[in-house]
Amino acid sequence: MKVAAAAEMGAVGVVQVQAQLDLNLEVAPSAALPEPAAAPTEREAKRRRVAHAVPAAAGRRGRRRRVQAATAVQRLFQACRHVFRGPGTVPKPAEVQMLRDMLDRMRPEDVGLSPDLRYFRTRDATQGIPTITHTTIYKCPNFSMVILFLPRNAVIPLHNHPGMTVFSKLLLGSMHIKSYDWVDAEPDPSATTCSSLSSTDAQLRLAKVVVDDVFRAPCDTSVLYPTTGGNMHRFTAISPCAILDILGPPYSIEEDRDCTYYTDIPYTHHSTGVDDTGDDLNGLDVEHGQGRLAWLKEIDMPTELKMHSVHYGGPPISDK
Repeated sequence: MKVAAAAEMGAVGVVQVQAQLDLNLEVAPSAALPEPAAAPTEREAKRRRVAHAVPAAAGRRGRRRRVQAATAVQRLFQACRHVFRGPGTVPKPAEVQMLRDMLDRMRPEDVGLSPDLRYFRTRDATQGIPTITHTTIYKCPNFSMVILFLPRNAVIPLHNHPGMTVFSKLLLGSMHIKSYDWVDAEPDPSATTCSSLSSTDAQLRLAKVVVDDVFRAPCDTSVLYPTTGGNMHRFTAISPCAILDILGPPYSIEEDRDCTYYTDIPYTHHSTGVDDTGDDLNGLDVEHGQGRLAWLKEIDMPTELKMHSVHYGGPPISDK
């Protein structure tokens, strides 16, 4: 039987079978040794070199995509870190314009918002004073990035931003914004106190209206400047809305940047304490510009102001 098999397999087969018999190896089937692979042809070797090179190139492209795919909020953060260099510094006009341009292009989805969020569902509004929700994207001693959620009819009372540059971008909804600057950079008690006021009334200070308008998203960014005097504003939500606020630097009691609230009184209600002859007052025509003037009275934080903080759930910020 061995000779017949050898004849059929040929001389080479006889040598291989005999060698295996002589070695008398007892190898388990699961541990069978692989046959040596034939040397690759030049064409196969070239194909393998190309195949090995492709993953490396793909990896490089992947790294490039990760660098280029910085989110809009990450780019905004990096710009803020460049512009806001600490308390006491005021952004240059070109820097203000750069941030305005970036904010003007911001969309709700850039910070993880959509109209389906519960903050914007009118039917979810409860009776009574609406609660304002806010979330902090990022905060450091130089600047802060915050989102405010205002239900319909919610009001953020008139308040100031001492020594701060403030950018407000309406992302969703519609709201009324009214902002003021002081007429005089420094208050003069003899000029701003009305003789008709009782002794229990706080001192009034004259301010001029800067903005008094309704904004609907998408719209341009509003900016308050620290060098124009006071930079105070009030937000009133006409519909549920979201505002992206950037403050540089942020509020700080330790650094004398606490928030002060005001109530505004029409200029004509108490006009006896200021020149009523119609002469210019710091460049303002009092007689023809009374509608743009108001008395501001400092008040305590309104008790009806309800604010609630939530965790930011949008695209993350990396400060590396």
